[in-house]
Amino acid sequence: MNAPQILEKQVTGATIWLTGLPSAGKTTIAYELADTLRAEGRQVEVLDGDEIREYLSAGLGFSREDRHTNVQRIGYLAELLARNGVLALVPVIAPYADSRDAVRKRHQVGGTAYVEVHVATPVDVCSVRDVKGLYAKQAAGELKGLTGVDDPYEAPESPDLRIESQNQTVQESAAAVRALLTERGLAA
Repeated sequence: MNAPQILEKQVTGATIWLTGLPSAGKTTIAYELADTLRAEGRQVEVLDGDEIREYLSAGLGFSREDRHTNVQRIGYLAELLARNGVLALVPVIAPYADSRDAVRKRHQVGGTAYVEVHVATPVDVCSVRDVKGLYAKQAAGELKGLTGVDDPYEAPESPDLRIESQNQTVQESAAAVRALLTERGLAA
């Protein structure tokens, strides 16, 4: 006699990539959304760009090539988590369109859900927020290559969602991402 098969509900993972300028609100929105999704019983990981740089991409600089390598490493890790049922929230600048496109293609090839969110906060608002003091250092001549100021940021032309965080609360921004996930069958 065969043992009965236990059927488990398949949980769909996804990568939710939040891109935007430094101090745009990407990480704040990601952690707010993570709290909501975890309260609903979902497995969620936030792949914070600063933490990834410290632990997985230590030694990389900020040249175009190093930034591309960093984004590809994060994209690989996000896709690995997502294809195993985790919602991977990825708040990273990822300034170059070709790097983000390569990550999207990796997900498409693997059949893994990918959602791109552009946190489209204007540079003047970001410089006032200046969470890490980067804009002040750049203005004082202590920092060169600040994305969106003296290094390019190629804004997504067709993101799945565009958030103007200066016009809404963190909770409203997170709710907008959550609504998109629900619409796509990635959240209840």
